[in-house]
Parts: sequence; structure tokens; C-alpha cells
Amino acid sequence: MLQDAAILQAHYPLFAPMVAFLFGSAIGSFINVVAYRLPIMLARDWQQQSLEILEDATGNDSLVAELAKRLPTHKTPFNLVVPNSTCPHCDVRIKPWHNIPIAGYFLVKGRCASCQQAISARYPLIEVTTAILTALVIIVLGPNLEGLAGCFLLWSLVALALIDFDTQLLPDDITMPLLWIGLVINYFGVITSFDNAFWGACMGYLILWTVFHLFKLVTGKEGMGYGDFKMLAMLGAWLGVQSVPLIIVLSSFAGAAIGGTMIIFGRDKAKPIKFGPFLAVAGFIALLWGNKLIDMYLIFSFGA
Repeated sequence: MLQDAAILQAHYPLFAPMVAFLFGSAIGSFINVVAYRLPIMLARDWQQQSLEILEDATGNDSLVAELAKRLPTHKTPFNLVVPNSTCPHCDVRIKPWHNIPIAGYFLVKGRCASCQQAISARYPLIEVTTAILTALVIIVLGPNLEGLAGCFLLWSLVALALIDFDTQLLPDDITMPLLWIGLVINYFGVITSFDNAFWGACMGYLILWTVFHLFKLVTGKEGMGYGDFKMLAMLGAWLGVQSVPLIIVLSSFAGAAIGGTMIIFGRDKAKPIKFGPFLAVAGFIALLWGNKLIDMYLIFSFGA
């Protein structure tokens, strides 16, 4: 199949990017669902686990039952598949043709077809951005296994960036499976060697873990969350040990620049900056141009 795609790409250079764009827009639509629903799913799961832990710790069934009554009840299934998408204002089910990626938003002129309330422009923006970036991955890496793996990593980074931006969470449900997937695909040398992937995962976790504890030792405060360690370990497993310093530098510069700008324009200094989106951007840059940037740095610094 990949050979056929390569042949089509040779004769029709725009074929693979166009397919990637269309498929990426559909994935972008699904990412919108993941970014909204996964944190809610996790919160409900944590709520249930907390009640079970409290019951085990106290043995007081009546206390747990009373607390459960005061918490919101969820009788219908809620996951990434069900229930069907509905308008957040009037709760009317969205028609399938209004859910068409990108086009659906303009079809209803940015408003709910039922209640006419405005729909956030974030939905088509994520779809367009994901579509463009997916096409870019295929253009740079090619319609091959590396390109397909790169698309999968891109989609995961977009989801993580959105969730962290909204909730300050980098869910283990995404980062940990992705870490293992990175190690597995690089066992076969899809993006880098297995040795690079293994030590990349180790370095990615340990560097931010060390920074976290040093910062806490000096200031008494936590400068970042454990999800940041796991996300960088994930990126190390996918892109290799040589990419970890580059990702740290790029994400740190981006965080400092954007954070400083936000402070200048009145942002509360005490409010933490979400680091996940910066790691995601840095990871994407490293995926496509990491080796070239590292080579340029070595030539500039050492004349290598």
C-alpha cells in the first residue's frame, strides 16, 4: 500500500498532501471531541475512585453513600463515542452534515441550526490547523511509515496541547501509551534507533524531574507538573535522545517569550503557565526539522 502511495506521489505530487489534509481535518474534528470529553471522563473516574478509597479507608458505607448523593450522578454513558454531539446551549443533537469538518461550521454560518447561538471558532480552527500540519508532515517526511508515524505523533501533540491549555492536565491516558508506542515503532527504526529512543525517554523524564525538584528545593514551590516529565519522556521515545535538548531549548524560549509578553499585558504572575503546548510545538519542530537544526548548531558552534 505504501509503495502504491509512493508511485502515486511520484506521478501526482499533490495527491498525498491533499489526502493528508482531508484526513487531518477529520482527525482534527475528533481531537476537538477528545479535548472536551477526556478531562470530563477522567474527573468522573477520579470521583468514583475517591469514593471507593474512602469506603476502604473508613469502612463507613453510610458516609460514602451520603457523599455519593451530594455528587453529580451520571446515569448515561459518556465516552469518546457516546453520546452524540449536541449543542452546548440548547442540547439539541447536531445533524451529521453539520459535523462535516471545516465545511460544517460555514454551512451553519457559525451558529447552532436550532437555537442560533454562536459556535466557538475554535472548532474549525483546530480542524484547519490539524489538516495543514498533517499535510506538512507528509510533505516533509513523505508518504511512508515515518510519515504515518509522524502524523500520529502530531495528532497526539495537538490533543495534549489543547487539554493542557484548558485544564492544566497532561493525561497519562495519552502520554504513557504514546511513550510505549514510540519505543515499539523505533524498535523497528521507523524514526530513530531503539537505543536513541530508549535513552531519549530516560533523559526526557530525568531532566525535567531534576529541574522540578531543584526548583522546589530553592523556592518551596512546584514549577511544573509530573505530566510535563512524562510528555518529554514520550517525545524522547519517539524522536531520540539527540532531540531532547533541542525540545527543551525551543519550548523554554517559547514559554519565556509568550509568558513574558502576557505579563507585560497584565497577566497575573502567580498564575502558572501551561508548559504542555510549548512542548508540543517544540516536539513538532523537532519531528520535522530536528536533525537539520542540530546539524546547523554543530556547524555553527564547532565547524563540524
